[in-house]
Amino acid sequence: MPLRISDIDETQAPLLDHLIELRTRLVRCVAALVVGFAICFYYADPILGFLIQPLKNAFPEGEGQLIFTKLYEVFFVELKVGLFAGFFVSFPVIANQLWAFVAPGLYAKEKKAFLPFLIATPVLFTMGAALAYFVVMPTAFRWFLGFGGTAGGMEIQALPTAGDYLGLVMQFILAFGISFLLPVLLLLLNRAGIVTREQLAGARRYVIVGIVIIAAVVTPPDPGSQLILAVPLLLLFEGSLIIMRFGERRKALEAEDDKELADDSQPAG
Repeated sequence: MPLRISDIDETQAPLLDHLIELRTRLVRCVAALVVGFAICFYYADPILGFLIQPLKNAFPEGEGQLIFTKLYEVFFVELKVGLFAGFFVSFPVIANQLWAFVAPGLYAKEKKAFLPFLIATPVLFTMGAALAYFVVMPTAFRWFLGFGGTAGGMEIQALPTAGDYLGLVMQFILAFGISFLLPVLLLLLNRAGIVTREQLAGARRYVIVGIVIIAAVVTPPDPGSQLILAVPLLLLFEGSLIIMRFGERRKALEAEDDKELADDSQPAG
């Protein structure tokens, strides 16, 4: 039977509705980001002052300064600060809009399974960013400043520019925050059936090598920073395996209960 034009229109209508809803959600996300950027740009100086504290504390008391070598450098630094902080401020709204778009297409069981990952993502990212800010950056900056002194009768003094420093801080925060999302990635892959706990456990030696390489790439070339990132990642990997084990036990118990219910429901022969 040939497909009528009315049937084509009916199949296109749900797609158009989804596209319209997606556009609405994206507009709200962009609006939230713009508002967050505007607020954070207004308070860019206090936010930048907060980000400068690890470097300030690494210098001896009363010493240290940030310089700029281009007239427009500080302006663009404040723009980056506003955008960087504005994204974090607006992230709850963005995540809510994405969830509101995806959730209607999920079953109740799928929503229940996916919601913990949605909650764990900002928590783990914040933990990684906090580790970078309060532990790694002060340690790394003190280590870097230790190379100052004199050479050939000339004084070697640290005069970091504002743009370079902000780029380094953003690298630290993003690298540690994203790296701490390793459990979310592994558990999602396990939930999707792409990898199993046995496969991950069997590849532990390769995972350790990969974590060491990641720590060496995303952190500055000082052993302290690399170790501070590698050890938590290893602990998060092992923790992911433990959570997978508990999940497998729960599934096995649920399967046994379903089997018992099925056996009980069958009439006696």
